[in-house]
Formats: sequence, structure tokens, C-alpha cells
Amino acid sequence: MPLPESAYPLAAGKDYQAESLFRPEHLLREARRQKQLPQADVPAVTLLDPDGDIVRFLMRTGRGRKHQGWACYHTDMWVTDLDGLEIGVVGCAVGAPFAVLVAEQLAVSGAQLVVSITSAGQIRAPDTLPCFVLIERALRDEGTSAHYLPPGKWSYLGPAVAARLSEALQAFTPAVFTGACWTTDAPYRETQAAIDDALGEGVACVEMEAAGLYAYATARGRLVVCLAHITNTLATGGDDFEKGANDGADSSLSVAQAVAAALGFHPAQR
Repeated sequence: MPLPESAYPLAAGKDYQAESLFRPEHLLREARRQKQLPQADVPAVTLLDPDGDIVRFLMRTGRGRKHQGWACYHTDMWVTDLDGLEIGVVGCAVGAPFAVLVAEQLAVSGAQLVVSITSAGQIRAPDTLPCFVLIERALRDEGTSAHYLPPGKWSYLGPAVAARLSEALQAFTPAVFTGACWTTDAPYRETQAAIDDALGEGVACVEMEAAGLYAYATARGRLVVCLAHITNTLATGGDDFEKGANDGADSSLSVAQAVAAALGFHPAQR
């Protein structure tokens, strides 16, 4: 039945169990054909780098090589070796729709673990920045999660995975705290009222991907871990967005490696 003119399609009823006609493996098949790319799995551990700082670091230093079989139309993948563990890095997948699009394609390309490390604005967090937050729950103030899960306030990292990582990352430097985030599709609508609401929900930071990624992971049975790299106070205080050495690439790669190790991904695993 057609929706009335006044209805909001995002909130309309959805069949969450139905298969999509448009599938990631079909898109990649056609991209591979058009680009004449080989069939080649990506590394088991992959990293989403929304800011692109890690990718630029790998390119600048020669520590990464371009993956020749990654058939995404919109991105390239760079592969780096971290003490014998290969990690594939995809840059600039900003926002929940794009991040989930890439995560879906990674899953059908051989990825077993997707780690997302995104810049985030401080809502309630320790005074010392930069730091990381292991996101255990994400406030669903975006649209992508609504296509994977029924209406609800939060998307979650699985509790067993969250507990395992919280323990494994206790001694990491810079500090990794476990907490909640607010995921928004509209960063320039972070009004005081919206921030106050987020504070009331106990969130530590605001970012753009985690709620969609966790909803996708829950619905599809995938392993996705989201971390927020808190680097700014919403540009209200000056001297913001400083990530540390090499624009945070060193610490981000190290925390991704620590996450992978804690979840059983070791060197030479593909």
C-alpha cells in the first residue's frame, strides 16, 4: 500500500528478514568484470579509516601496498603488515551509510573482522585528549540502522566481545575507555539541546558511523568493533583535532592490532 503524502518513509514498516535484491557480491562481480580485476580475498582483519589519515600515512611512508583485488567502485584498499598480521585499510568511508556499504562488501570479500576508528567530538570524556573510546553502545540518531534493525534507541557491540576487549585494552596508551557514543548523520546540527540530550543518555562522544555499523553487524552476524578517537571539543575551545604523531596513524594502527589479537586474529591468518 502506498504511503500517505505526509508519511516519513524512514519510519515506515520494513521486512527485516527479507533478502535484498541488490547484493554486495553482485556489485563486486560487475566491478571486477569492468575493471578486469583478479578474484582475491582481502585480509581477514580490515580497518575503516573515515578521516583517511592512516591511508595517507601508509602511502607517504611506503608501509602499505595497494590491494589489487579490492573491487569497490568508491574506495581503494591499502594493506600493511603489523608484526606479521596483514591488515587492509579503507580510507574516507565517512558516515553510517558509506561505512556500512563498505563493510558489507568487505564481508563478502573475505574480511572476518572490521574495525572502525573514527574521529569523535567530546561530550563527556576524560580531560586528557586525544584518547580512544571502545564503543559498547551507540545512540541511533541516523538512518542506516533503521534498515537493519527494528526501531530502538541503541545499537550494541556484543557484550562478550565488549568485555574481552575492555580487559585487553586496559593498559593501552593512549588510554582506551569503554563507553557510549551518539551517532548522527548531521554533524552541523549538533545543537546545545541535542548535546544536552546526549549527556542525559550518558554518552562520551559524538561520531557518524557506529550505530549503523553495529546494527548491520547484529543483523548479519558479523564481527565489527568501533572505536572513537576523541580529538576535539566540537571546535569550541581552539587547538582541536590534534591526534598526535603522524596524525594518529601510529596509535590507531596499534589499537587495531591489539583489538585483532584480543579476538584471536594472529599473524599469518588470512
